[in-house]
Amino acid sequence: MAASDKPTLIVITGPTASGKTSLAIATAEKYGCDIISADSRQIYRDIPIGTAAPTPEERQHVYHHFVGILDLEEYYSAARFEEDVMALLPRMWEKSPVAVMCGGSMMYVDAVVNGIDEMPTVTESMRAYVLDLYNTHGLEAIRAQLEICDPVYYEQVDKDNPRRLIHALEISLQTGRPYSSFRSGMKRERPFNVVKYAIDRPREELFARINMRVDAMMEAGLLEEARAALARGPLNSLNTVGYKELGMYFRGEMDLPTAVARIGKNTRVYAKKQLTWLKKDDSVIWLPPTAGPEMIDVS
Repeated sequence: MAASDKPTLIVITGPTASGKTSLAIATAEKYGCDIISADSRQIYRDIPIGTAAPTPEERQHVYHHFVGILDLEEYYSAARFEEDVMALLPRMWEKSPVAVMCGGSMMYVDAVVNGIDEMPTVTESMRAYVLDLYNTHGLEAIRAQLEICDPVYYEQVDKDNPRRLIHALEISLQTGRPYSSFRSGMKRERPFNVVKYAIDRPREELFARINMRVDAMMEAGLLEEARAALARGPLNSLNTVGYKELGMYFRGEMDLPTAVARIGKNTRVYAKKQLTWLKKDDSVIWLPPTAGPEMIDVS
């Protein structure tokens, strides 16, 4: 099949608060298609404020897949996302030869665009064991265990990313083999074209937008949302910016202004990591902040 005969997946990614959602909606309206959300936290119900999920009004404009479909207690992964999206896309191509995927969870985006290595299944008991280790002894205990189980991956991984550290340790302990031994790095052939865009905002402007978003989230009820969610226990779905800091506030470990300031700081750190990831990807087409759907080209 010639490349021109293939359907096209438009990926709109970038750091948090860069303006992805509005551009994705306008682009999906232009091409008459749905949006696939590539966000590892927006997929959960009951935390729309803290995850900056598309609003009901935005979702009325364009249908969003993978938003608010899982309970907080449910486990999900980039591997499952790849499987689910690859099963969904053929049905989306029936509606339009173009689909839009929007999100800043880079592992999720890469899973769909490039494929992800098949990993052994982790049992619920092993998952519970590693999560208990993390909740009881902190991230340092996860790092120490992983360094013993898989020193190769330990040297490569972002040591401040609990999700990746925990996942690698789960696999290593479950199989008795280093997590790195399952990683081939092979890119899979896809039956569709991919064009990948990101919004390029000046660093100072991006950080200002993040600060304003945090304030808007607090005004919209993030404190109450986090209180209700965290009351359900130490869940992996809540191991993310916003809920971690407010959890510390609820436990009396810091006052509320400090917790809110920490949310802003940690969100800015996360945005820097997203930018670092994207800058290594030569396939990304960087758009100015004023970009509209007229700059999205699938030809």
